Amino acid sequence: MRLAIERSEFLRALGHVASVVERRMTIPILSNVLLTASGSSLLLKATDLEREVIEEVSARVSAPGSLTVSAHILHEIVRKLPDGSDIEIKKDGEKERLTIAAGQARFSLQTLAADEFPDLSAGELPHQFEIEAHALKRLIDKTRFAISTEETRYYLNGIYLHTAMKGQEAMLRAVATDGHRLAQADQPRPEGAAGMPGIIVPRKTVHELHRLTEEGAETVRVGISQSKARFEIGSITLTTKLIDGTFPDYGRVIPQANDKSMRVGNAEFMSAVDRVSTIASERGRAVKLAISGGKLVLSVNNPEGGSATEELSVDYASTPLEIGFNARYLLDISGQLESEHAVFMLADAGSPTIVRDGEDQSVLYVLMPMRV
Repeated sequence: MRLAIERSEFLRALGHVASVVERRMTIPILSNVLLTASGSSLLLKATDLEREVIEEVSARVSAPGSLTVSAHILHEIVRKLPDGSDIEIKKDGEKERLTIAAGQARFSLQTLAADEFPDLSAGELPHQFEIEAHALKRLIDKTRFAISTEETRYYLNGIYLHTAMKGQEAMLRAVATDGHRLAQADQPRPEGAAGMPGIIVPRKTVHELHRLTEEGAETVRVGISQSKARFEIGSITLTTKLIDGTFPDYGRVIPQANDKSMRVGNAEFMSAVDRVSTIASERGRAVKLAISGGKLVLSVNNPEGGSATEELSVDYASTPLEIGFNARYLLDISGQLESEHAVFMLADAGSPTIVRDGEDQSVLYVLMPMRV
């Protein structure tokens, strides 16, 4: 194998594929990236057996071939080479070593055979559709903070992506919950997504997808089966196993009869929650909301740290209510709202509360209260 490649292109592709390689791998081959040179391109592939990322970049190939080499060491070498440099890569057949040269710098790396590298090929993906990259990124943005990290409830360790009806309109819906809060976001259903199975996309894949959709691609081609999903983003292909479990019937936890409505400026609400929670205990993090008339009083009482209160003007015309929430959960949800106002739909101190974006009906959040 012998080729020459421009440093910035190589570095960008390495950054994409190396991100799925764990730093501490017990299986040596999984610490490596597979390099395959042929025609006028270099194919890079990395996997952790749950996810696989492939990217193809242009290269001047003088001798085709394939091998695997340490992903993180190769990435660090290329990162530290001068910007704009031309990199020559060749394999010494006798010593099973890869030589990397740029200017006066020379590196020699140990390799492993390409035929030992695992293949996470997706097989048949009967459900395929295209979605705008910014739309997929938005579904992830609005919901991923609520993904559970509790491994015993593994079916909550991802985003539930499925189709649903909202009135007369068909939607592609993302839902995540950790049992304390629930996040739901909708996009109009793309052509081809009708009939797709509901899938649970694992947390690591969700974060990888979010990163890859930030980089300017216009559309994402999605392929889905019962056990795997593939996302094609420009020259990058991300294949992932899905969580094999049943996502709970989330509709049952979304209250239907919350009749007390509070409308509050979102930016001032966030700032006030942030201020009064400064003295909340790390374990409790509880903030009390006392709502009556046109005012909201936020308060924290920490026997070890003191107390804090702040008053805000709100639109509220129902009976007075006191309810407590985890401050961090309030800030997480408020941070997702894009319009000027947050709308809280409340029932009583012990029941779940709905939080909506004032002007955006495509997102919905449910928050369980705390005792205060």
